[in-house]
Formats: sequence, C-alpha cells, structure tokens
Amino acid sequence: MKRVRTNETISIGNSRKFSKKQGESDETHTFLPLDLIIEVLLKVPGRSLARFVIVSKQWLSIIRGKDFTKLYLTQSSTRPRLLFSVYRHLGPSKLFLQSFSQQDPSSGHHRLNVSMDPFHMYGFTPPVRGLICRQTDTKVMIGNPSTGQFLTLPRVKTNRRGLFSLFGYDPLNDVYKVLCMTVLRGHQNRGSRYVSEEHQVFTLGAKQKWRMLVCKYRHLPPPLTKGLCLNGILYYYAWIQNEGSLISFDLNSEDFNVIKLPHDIPCLVNYNGKIALTRQYSKFGPLDLWILEDARKQEWSKVSIVVPSWTDLVRNIFFMFRGTLSTGELIFAPVSKINPVYLISYDLKEDNAKQVEVGGGLVARQNLSLIVYLNHVESPMFLSK
Repeated sequence: MKRVRTNETISIGNSRKFSKKQGESDETHTFLPLDLIIEVLLKVPGRSLARFVIVSKQWLSIIRGKDFTKLYLTQSSTRPRLLFSVYRHLGPSKLFLQSFSQQDPSSGHHRLNVSMDPFHMYGFTPPVRGLICRQTDTKVMIGNPSTGQFLTLPRVKTNRRGLFSLFGYDPLNDVYKVLCMTVLRGHQNRGSRYVSEEHQVFTLGAKQKWRMLVCKYRHLPPPLTKGLCLNGILYYYAWIQNEGSLISFDLNSEDFNVIKLPHDIPCLVNYNGKIALTRQYSKFGPLDLWILEDARKQEWSKVSIVVPSWTDLVRNIFFMFRGTLSTGELIFAPVSKINPVYLISYDLKEDNAKQVEVGGGLVARQNLSLIVYLNHVESPMFLSK
C-alpha cells in the first residue's frame, strides 16, 4: 500500500505555527513531538542553536524558520543582556564581544572572539534586535553576536574613500536596513565645505543590492557617530554648516528629516524609549537630559537627575550615561580603565544607586578599551546573502 505524505501543523504559543512532513526519515527524533522540540530549542542559547542545525533536517528547518526566530526574539526580550565590545590596542589587534545577564552581570556570560582584519572598536553600531553592523573602507558587515556569524554585504559603489553607515530595523515590514553615505575622509569637521553624498540603503535579505536615495539636506556626520534606532527611525547627530542638528531617517518611507536641537550636544542616548541628549561625561553635579517628546512638533523637555552618593560611587573616575534598562534603571559606564569593571545603576523610583560588578573575567587593563551596550537580545537569526 502506498504511503501518502501529509502535513501536520502544531500551534504553539500565540498561535505561531510550525509544520512537518510525515513520512520523512528522521530517525533521531522519531519519538519527540514537534511542540516539545520547539519548546526545548527556545530555551537554548543562541551560540548552541548555531551548532544544532546539523542535528537533523527537521531541526535545521525549525531553527532557521522565520516564525521560530520571532518567537525566540520575543522570549529573549524578557531576559535582555549587556553587550561589551572589548578591543586590545597593544600587540596584535584583537577584539572580542562578551555579553552578560542584565539582571545579574556577575554571572551568565558569553564570549565571542572576532578574528578579522584589524579594526577599531568604534566600528560597531549599537545592537539592533540581536544584530550589529560595522564598516571599514567600502565594506559593510552584519554580525550576530549570539551565533558568531558575520556576513559581508555587497561592496558599496562609491567614488570616495570614506564611508559612514548606520543600522536599524523596520518593524512595519519586519526587515533590517543599513543606511550608508560617503564622506571625504580627513574633512569631517564642523564648518567643512564637504558634506555627505551618495546616500544608499541596503535591505538585509537574499538577492538584495544597494539602492540610491535622495537626501535634500546637506549634512555631515562627525567621525565615530553611532546613531540610535528607535521605533523604526534612525537618529544621528550631524553638522549642517556650523550648526549641530539631529537627523532622522524613517526606515519605512526612507525619508530624511532635520530636528533642531535645544543645545548643540552630539551624545544621543535611549531614555525610556525616547531619544535624549546628554553631556558625554559625568563626574560631578546633576545629569542633565534633553528628551525629544515629539519629533514632528520638535518639542523637547529637560530633566536634571541627581544620583545619591555619586562621589562615593564613582571614586574620582569619569562615568558616561549609557541609557536606561528595560526596567527603567539608569546605567553609567566608566570611561577610564578600572579593575574590577563595574557599572553604576540608579533606580529612580526607589532613589537607590549602587555599583554593579561585571564578572566573567572581564578586566580593564591598560591596553584594553571597553564599550557597553544595553538591552541586547539574543537572536537565532541566520544571515544569508
């Protein structure tokens, strides 16, 4: 009697659906229900999922499926992490990424060594929904710190040697995009007669290519500008002639806009889901924040925050405000080398500030530089051209 193949669909959590074909040979997991496999895989760290794809065709299909990625990211967002970029200056250039539990940074760390051509630590953008981006010369690379995979995008077509790129996520279309523009290297300074040109965008996915955009605002981002992506909008500081401005780029409509700043401050942070400006370093006195309340009306508000026992906590070391956690706590990171490495966490509701030591063997030596990013989520996403 001829066996007929049928599709069995199992619904799991939030009506997310995964299917398998009956009759396929998968001897390893014949006795494991599909919903149980998925539940187990959702609890596996991203670095292990990258290895589990070779277990069977069924596991490969599940792990690389879009529905599983969405479900994994949803669960991962409930346990965000701190992501450290650690760069060694002296000797052979070396960079590694290390993430820690945001709830308890003293434990639960994951480390990824990055072996590539030497590059500077500031080459990474802040993580966006589990992925990061970096560029050098005319190369742009997307990376997944959870799986250790890095993908080089098609070469940017340009007549200039300098490149400036930003990375974001468009939630309306569920796609990642890279915004790229060319700059004249050595001329990125206030009042320069040179501005960014050849604005292009790349949508992450198979068989994609760089597309030219029209930007009617003549602006120039300073070197090392990072930008922030919030709610499908990329924000970054740039000069328009001699004046500092906030540029916004809508990842859905792909339109540029200019937002006037209340003060010419280049440091952008995420303050409870809103763009905010702040002084770069903080050692004494209150933390002043200018918060963008309404981008269309260009309305800003100002708050001044006094952290209790600040001088006792910082120990004469400069700290930088890095933003807020998903729980609302304010996080400050050291600018200079300290050992052991610790952050300062301030709970506004409880009016309680404390030092939070970072474990995992992370130490700040003289030849190392650290940058910390907040609210990083692990992702199982597989990057493909």
